[in-house]
Amino acid sequence: MSPTQLEALMERLFSPEAAPLLVALLAVLLGVVALVLVLARGSGRRDPRLDQLAGRLGQLVESQAVTANLVGERLQDQERQVTRVLEERIADLTRRLGEGLQRSSDRQAETMQDLRARLATIDAAQKTITDLSQQMAGLEDILSNKQARGALGQTQMEDLVRDILPPHAYRFQAKLGNGRIADCVLDLPNPPGLIAVDAKYPLESFRALRNARDEAERQKAGKAFAADVLKHVKDIAERYIIADETADSALMFLPAEAVYAELHASFPQVVDEAFRRRVWIVSPTTLMATLNTVRAILKDARMTEMAGIIRKETRALVEDVGRLDERVGNLARHFGQAVEDVRQIQISTEKIVRRGDRIEEVEFGGGEDADGGLLPPA
Repeated sequence: MSPTQLEALMERLFSPEAAPLLVALLAVLLGVVALVLVLARGSGRRDPRLDQLAGRLGQLVESQAVTANLVGERLQDQERQVTRVLEERIADLTRRLGEGLQRSSDRQAETMQDLRARLATIDAAQKTITDLSQQMAGLEDILSNKQARGALGQTQMEDLVRDILPPHAYRFQAKLGNGRIADCVLDLPNPPGLIAVDAKYPLESFRALRNARDEAERQKAGKAFAADVLKHVKDIAERYIIADETADSALMFLPAEAVYAELHASFPQVVDEAFRRRVWIVSPTTLMATLNTVRAILKDARMTEMAGIIRKETRALVEDVGRLDERVGNLARHFGQAVEDVRQIQISTEKIVRRGDRIEEVEFGGGEDADGGLLPPA
């Protein structure tokens, strides 16, 4: 047997799996030795071979005992090593399990927090929906009442006018010369002058038109809707277009874009009749555009007025400058006369100075002439 095979055999014999087999083999050998010794003693003869065999068996037993001790120690070492490895692995597993549980707990806590936040958001949304439902019910009650519906349209129109035009450009609930009271009057310079705005909301007939289940109901509701709108158009044309007081046109305000769109899409004859009566139908969007145009007109009129004032003040300024130039000319002439007077005064003073000098040169010691005059000194 080669050393390699012997080493392999020893490793297999001293492996933890072969330990029970070695112990059993050792027990068998001990039994055989005991049996041989008993037989040898019972025969009454001592055979040197038996003694030799017994010696060898004793050595083998001792060797096996040493081997068994080594195997036991090795097994104990391996057991301790395995126990340590198992303890380390169990500790690592426990640590990882704890960390996993901690992470899972943290995630669950975050999830619960997010869930609570979402539930709070849902509660707030539910409350908002409840409030909106109550408001929609209130709006439904308002829209079901003609007076309240008219007040809603008027309020919407007034808000648009206040947001776009300056305060001096409009009047609400303005009384006209015929005694009628318009929802709003736009004060524009002539032309066009005063423009009346009246809010109307034909909601019942529009709802009937929208809720029609067949063509017959739709035609019937359409006729009622067109009749309602035409009645409003005629009332506005008769009440709020007054010769020599207002413009030759007026505005009818529809607070709902859907009503305005349905009217222009399906009832062009009503729109044409309103044009013929010079009643312009407007929605919130088109009223905003109209009011912006009105604001531009007011701005242009204001600029024209300011330009007239500027021209008037410029003419007055030119006249003032002419008077100033005249007065400066007079002042210049006065200055020129003053300069001439000063020059003449200087000439007179020079003459006086020269005469004084000559007087000083006169000597009184010359005597008198035959006429009694003074003679010059010799």
